[in-house]
Amino acid sequence: MTYLAIKSKRRTAMAALHNQISTPSNVILNVIIFLACLVCVYPMALIIGVSLSDEKEILKTGYSLIPRVFSDYAYRYMLTTGRGILQAYWVTFASTACGTALHVLFTSMFAYPLSRPEFPWRRGFSLFIFITMLFGGGLVPWYIVCTQVVRMQDTLFALFVPAMFSGYNCFVLRTFIKSNIPDSLIESARIDGSSEWHTYLRIILPLSKAGLATIGFFVALGIWNDWFCCLLFINKRTELTNLNFLLYKMMAQIQALSQMASREMSIALYGMDRRKAIPAESARMALCLVSIGPIVLAYPFFQRFFIKGLVIGAVKG
Repeated sequence: MTYLAIKSKRRTAMAALHNQISTPSNVILNVIIFLACLVCVYPMALIIGVSLSDEKEILKTGYSLIPRVFSDYAYRYMLTTGRGILQAYWVTFASTACGTALHVLFTSMFAYPLSRPEFPWRRGFSLFIFITMLFGGGLVPWYIVCTQVVRMQDTLFALFVPAMFSGYNCFVLRTFIKSNIPDSLIESARIDGSSEWHTYLRIILPLSKAGLATIGFFVALGIWNDWFCCLLFINKRTELTNLNFLLYKMMAQIQALSQMASREMSIALYGMDRRKAIPAESARMALCLVSIGPIVLAYPFFQRFFIKGLVIGAVKG
């Protein structure tokens, strides 16, 4: 082995040793990360603890991470009062799945041509999308179009069609395609006789999984938590009420009952046990768990794509 090779190997070893994290720094970083995780986990644990606590004990001693007096009355009261929870779950799941799939499809179909430099009208379409991001028509014209022109009122389409396209997500996906899919790959596919649809379906979509999963997760989260479209468009067909709007109505009902001056009135209306109060505080936490549970469980399936999608547009080494 020559002297230069030995010197180069020594430099590499010294650089690797220099880049290693020292033991005190490693301990400090682990402590900081542990505290950050604790800050994120503690509110969820507190919600679970309060939802399983007795209402009288909450009013007496306040919130507690571990229930002092265990009670599942909030969940039983919620299931008794909101008889359409399972139907609302189905409506929410169907609208979220359809809306997310259509959003990803239409956004990718629009972003792919905008990423190609040979597309002659890409600047015009990009400007058009950018203008719609800056200026909106307002709530009233949007409502008139959805109810009088498209006629989506009292239909399932009203819960996911308004979320089928996003200008911001289109630009994000366009940047991802330009940064991660080389032009030479698309040109070679065209030389081999691949059509635009074949290139889009067999090359662009499989190589854009990280970007598609990232925007899909955010869209699914938005549709799942949406209640405003249900408030505007679902009037007569109550079976199309989604989960969050149903929980909103239940929470308003619980607050109204809890604020009644006469407790005997609520007992007469609902036939409750006189020893039990309306679970206003514990029901709030139970409603939170019911609404966020499925979407939180879906996050681990998107995580491996989500982390890569967050660095869209980053400088590659």
